[in-house]
Amino acid sequence: MDAAPVRSETARKQPGIALALGGGAARGWAHIGVLRAFDEAGIPISMIAGTSIGALVGGCYLAGKLDELESFALSLTRRGLIRFLDFRFGAGGLIGGMRLSRKLSEALSDLRIEDLDRPLVCVATEARSGHEVWIDSGSLVLAMRASYALPGVFEPLDCGGRSLMDGALVNPVPVSVCRVYEERFVVAVNLHYDLFGRAAVMRLRADPATAATQAADLAARMVDAAPLDDLAQRREKLGMARSMVDAFNIIQDRISRARLAGDPPDLSLQPRVRDIGLSEFFRAREAIDHGYEATISRIAEIRRMTDIPADATR
Repeated sequence: MDAAPVRSETARKQPGIALALGGGAARGWAHIGVLRAFDEAGIPISMIAGTSIGALVGGCYLAGKLDELESFALSLTRRGLIRFLDFRFGAGGLIGGMRLSRKLSEALSDLRIEDLDRPLVCVATEARSGHEVWIDSGSLVLAMRASYALPGVFEPLDCGGRSLMDGALVNPVPVSVCRVYEERFVVAVNLHYDLFGRAAVMRLRADPATAATQAADLAARMVDAAPLDDLAQRREKLGMARSMVDAFNIIQDRISRARLAGDPPDLSLQPRVRDIGLSEFFRAREAIDHGYEATISRIAEIRRMTDIPADATR
């Protein structure tokens, strides 16, 4: 893990709560609703640590671009989503992500993390060593891109001489980052809490007949398959990407349970987003509403925890 960031005492000790925004692919639009609820209630946010889409939403919020991000999220449709994906052949991921990064660059220009008025830490994973990397300075766009570089889907990002991937591989809900900053109150937003339930062990009989039937079906489809046109190739790659995202999020859920058990937040928000598919970015309205509702329902608890009066303003 890279060295802890150095900030002025004034910037690091602003009053309020620290937010640990977790990963969750399309479900991460719920973070927008969480932040809207905090602002509406007048609860100050002293810093944000974000992993994957949590880094994206948190970075845009601190940069004053949450409105633009929300408008972008709400503009996505099932059919139009493919416009923002650039498929690659033989690269480190199925999706290059340059169209997405251009959209971010247009909105954020050359903004640097140290120019923000409060600390932001984007969590990533070094591809070769598996080290946890905290990006606390430099290009805001590059930091966010590195944090959401999902293995097998987006290409790893070269940053600071290191090849970086999605931070959810090592720290899906980065409460520990906020603790290193010596924040008094840490609120975590965990988007995986209700997805898989408690870890279960299942016993299953391996049926040779079923396995043989599946193998025969696969062979038949390979023989009969016609050459794919460009659109069909894209659809097939989206299917592959979806499978990778599903597998990755099972891993992310198990890691987050272990890490949060050892370093729990002061309060955890769990928006009910289990019905939103991990690749269903076009369902932003639902996710945002779930995030808002989950936060508003616990605002009174947050006020009691932090002694922030109901009429407080930022």
